[in-house]
Amino acid sequence: MAKQNKEKSQFKLLGKKRFAPFFWTQFLGAFNDNVFKNALLALVAFNAAYSTNLGTSAIDNLAAGFFILPFVIFSALAGQLADKFEKSALIRYIKLFEIFTMLTASVALYYNSVWGLLIILFFLGTQSAFFGPVKYSIIPQHLHPDELVGGNAWVESGTFIAILLGTITGTLLTQADNGPLWIALVVVLIAITGWMTSRKVPLAKSANETLRIRYNPLTETWKTLQLGRQKRAVFLAIMAISWFWFLGASYLTQLFQFTKTDLNGDQTVVTTLLALFSIGIAFGALLCERLSGHKVELGLVPVGSIGLTIFGVDIFFAYTPAPGKETG
Repeated sequence: MAKQNKEKSQFKLLGKKRFAPFFWTQFLGAFNDNVFKNALLALVAFNAAYSTNLGTSAIDNLAAGFFILPFVIFSALAGQLADKFEKSALIRYIKLFEIFTMLTASVALYYNSVWGLLIILFFLGTQSAFFGPVKYSIIPQHLHPDELVGGNAWVESGTFIAILLGTITGTLLTQADNGPLWIALVVVLIAITGWMTSRKVPLAKSANETLRIRYNPLTETWKTLQLGRQKRAVFLAIMAISWFWFLGASYLTQLFQFTKTDLNGDQTVVTTLLALFSIGIAFGALLCERLSGHKVELGLVPVGSIGLTIFGVDIFFAYTPAPGKETG
């Protein structure tokens, strides 16, 4: 018990072998996803070599769809695999798949293939979909009960700091000479680094080695939702988290086109807006640990969800349409 109290500060977790390798592995994964994704969006929006007949706005929405679709298809299967197999090994396999994906992305970048890059984005979404259940289920196996909120806060804040840094890196690389070449080199190096940190993640035993894998995504997703509904607090938390990611994905997807056509800005303006968005989320995630008193407090979830909605409405009323769009 003394040991647990001594480690109660969430900041000390980053020095612990049972948490730090996992934290940096997931951080690098989120960082790499966003370097690639935002570089793609910036290339489509600001680089004529990546223009298509569909237009920037359509490509932005397609990119979001290609990245999110694997979560709909594979999340139920990913959850079963996370329960059945030892988790540190699963993480290493997922990181190897990331290296393969980024090597393939290098080829698509070399040939200026927008559709090839969108397919790669689908693969990145697939990798993230399989990593998600492992990411959240491994934390309780390595942390004490009074460290769970702090550990989750670090993962959440780390994710959005990675989004911020990935966005800055991706947009800056598109402005460099031979930008696509630099993007290809950076994403491959980040993937390799993430695999190296994953090798240090401690073992996390299987939760159910006898689990029979069911591959039908529709029935398994429905079964998961029904399981969540058995506890009202859990189901409401699932709905709030879904709302959060729905809004977040909507904002992040539209920012590039919004900045270019409505704010008449460039990549620097996009980076500034995303920085404010990501820093706010990271700060809020770390603040949760203090507000919850170092314990799981579901009462904070609706507060955050309501805040997202209110400030989203505020953005609507603060927005002034660009000339020619008042009636569009």
